[in-house]
Amino acid sequence: MRYLPLLLLTLTLSACSTLRSKPEAPPAPTQQAQEISRAQTANLPRLGSITSSTRGSPDDAQRKIAQKANQAGATYYQIVALSETVMPGMWYASAVLYGPAASATGSTQQ
Repeated sequence: MRYLPLLLLTLTLSACSTLRSKPEAPPAPTQQAQEISRAQTANLPRLGSITSSTRGSPDDAQRKIAQKANQAGATYYQIVALSETVMPGMWYASAVLYGPAASATGSTQQ
């Protein structure tokens, strides 16, 4: 019984380390905005955020976010919230918009 607090502390600390992600490079920019993970946002400039309320399914809400990200001219977006509202069949989504990495937009001098 003496070791139970120590075991619980060890398990808690090891669980916290699994939530930390290592930075990753985002995919190459394309004509359409691309969804990225939190680990891929490290060196990207934040452009703003968007929200959407859509009747249908979670996929419909994700498509609406992608459409709004393209209209805003974002290179990447990360969906941070996706949930059904109190009305059945009505979905709410929120996303953060990002531009291209600074190294990708820098110009070369001659």
